[in-house]
Amino acid sequence: MDQQQILLASRNKQKLKELIACLQGIDATVLTLDHVKTAPEVVEDRETFQENATKKATEIARATGMLTVADDSGLVVEALQGRPGVRSSRYAGDNATDKENNEKLLREMAKVPEEFRGATFVCAVAVADASGLIGVVEASCEGKIATEEKGSQGFGYDPLFIKSGYNKTFAELGPDIKNRVSHRFRAMEKAALLIERRLTERESRG
Repeated sequence: MDQQQILLASRNKQKLKELIACLQGIDATVLTLDHVKTAPEVVEDRETFQENATKKATEIARATGMLTVADDSGLVVEALQGRPGVRSSRYAGDNATDKENNEKLLREMAKVPEEFRGATFVCAVAVADASGLIGVVEASCEGKIATEEKGSQGFGYDPLFIKSGYNKTFAELGPDIKNRVSHRFRAMEKAALLIERRLTERESRG
């Protein structure tokens, strides 16, 4: 029997590296949207991370017929009443760069004292196939917002996020540590159980 395939519904190369690293223990060929021309562009216009991940996974699975994994993640900042939230990647505008998003966040947090700089990274991962949603899971990572960007590794808000229990940003810690403790890793651990179960079911059907 040919090796089974999983489609990761993202074009973000840095995010894909993290997602692929989380799936290393699964016996399947991992493809991305760049490999599948029939995959539609999905507008992430829902109000929650789980809703956006579910919409992306189900629409792409329906169009491609493939077992699809989609995530939606972002930063929830207490002092900003939960912003940037689901608009994390578009916080400074629809085509904003990571640098622009980070600079906007720093401006808005400029006068916020240390004890009120709490923040949470959230990641929702949905798994679907042509028949519909298999499941959606979520995980989070608590921390705080730094007063300046630090570190050159990672992406998004990694240069500003200091995980609880650490004194360095995700961008300073680097991928080896981040991938063991991050919101995305924890969510993908849960999603991997859904993926493996579905792959096993398919294999048993032959």
